[in-house]
Amino acid sequence: MSAVPDSIDGYVRDPQEIYRRSFATIERETDLGRFSLAMRAVALRLVHACGMTDLLDDLIFSEDAAEAGRNALKAGMPVFTDVEMVRAGITPSRLPAANELICTLNDPCARETGKAKGTTRSAAAVDLWDERLAGAVVAIGNAPTALYRLLERLDEGCPKPALIVGMPVGFVGAAESKAELASNPRGVPFIAIAGRRGGSALAAAAVNGLCEKLERA
Repeated sequence: MSAVPDSIDGYVRDPQEIYRRSFATIERETDLGRFSLAMRAVALRLVHACGMTDLLDDLIFSEDAAEAGRNALKAGMPVFTDVEMVRAGITPSRLPAANELICTLNDPCARETGKAKGTTRSAAAVDLWDERLAGAVVAIGNAPTALYRLLERLDEGCPKPALIVGMPVGFVGAAESKAELASNPRGVPFIAIAGRRGGSALAAAAVNGLCEKLERA
């Protein structure tokens, strides 16, 4: 058993100081020059959420994607999430217009449709979004099947959201679904993490970053 380090009595306890040092470290260790002011706020939040500065090498996005998401949130549009963990990770107090956070994963219709069609509940839940999807923000942080299904629904003519945050994680379909989004976003602005990395914390962090005050970014 290793000895307790001498520095245990000197760790930083003040929340604001931890916050300040964290973002100062990210800015010091990353090159944020390729990002607009709005996208920079998202990038900072993503790195802060995972502790990996190299994540920015895999951050892909369409022109003015962050701006589109910010405008949608300011206009009071809802945020759709593929899983409850993404919804739980979005800080309500940051949302500019008390925006509704919607997750239909546990809707009985999603469960029944998924079984009937031989697909995941996450994918079936996307079919329940159409009524309010136009101009909304979509944050997918878990299920590649949800992102694939959203793209299929767009091909079928469903209303277009203002922004797709595509950050599903995993070894089956995650990289491929995000590659499909990037290569053909169906006319919808997007923010994604290329490759296998992603997750609920990152998708939620991206939405929180959209709400950031730009004068501090």
